[in-house]
Amino acid sequence: MIYWVKTPPQADIDYNEYRPFIRNDWFRKHYMFFAYGLMALLTVLFFVTGGMKGVPYLLRIPVFVLVFLVHELLHILVIYRIGDIYLSHSGLFFWMNTNAKMSKGRFWLYMTLPLLMLTVVPAALLLLNTGTCRPWLLYIAWSNAIIASSDIINSPLILLKPNDSVFCRGYYKTGMKRS
Repeated sequence: MIYWVKTPPQADIDYNEYRPFIRNDWFRKHYMFFAYGLMALLTVLFFVTGGMKGVPYLLRIPVFVLVFLVHELLHILVIYRIGDIYLSHSGLFFWMNTNAKMSKGRFWLYMTLPLLMLTVVPAALLLLNTGTCRPWLLYIAWSNAIIASSDIINSPLILLKPNDSVFCRGYYKTGMKRS
């Protein structure tokens, strides 16, 4: 089930077993500073590299919104059968929370699938395309990179966790295999 809420209900997590996903208190408290900083850097690079050249002015915002919607749908695709989904926002970021317990692989896929499909794949296709699709691929890749700035930070952090980790609501524990 998908719920649109300001704050999701309290998670049923045993905090004696689960540790915060980001263990460093300072980094956890300042995480949004890094996410917004990366978003700002990617936005500057987007304009400096000419990521909007060749895309008609009137289509830029609708395409950006479409990229955002597809980005979120790719997140939902990974978790829609294993738990409820709570949609909320904080500042410029749109957050998706779930009560699902995910393995390291599934959680990494959840965080990284939109980045792979809407930034890496279009960027790779740029190498093969010199025609009229090129500006659109560049625009989609840069737009999604900006949208995925928080995911870009989280994806490598997930890979640093032990292989038998189970993730739930910003926390993880080790020693148990679970999808």
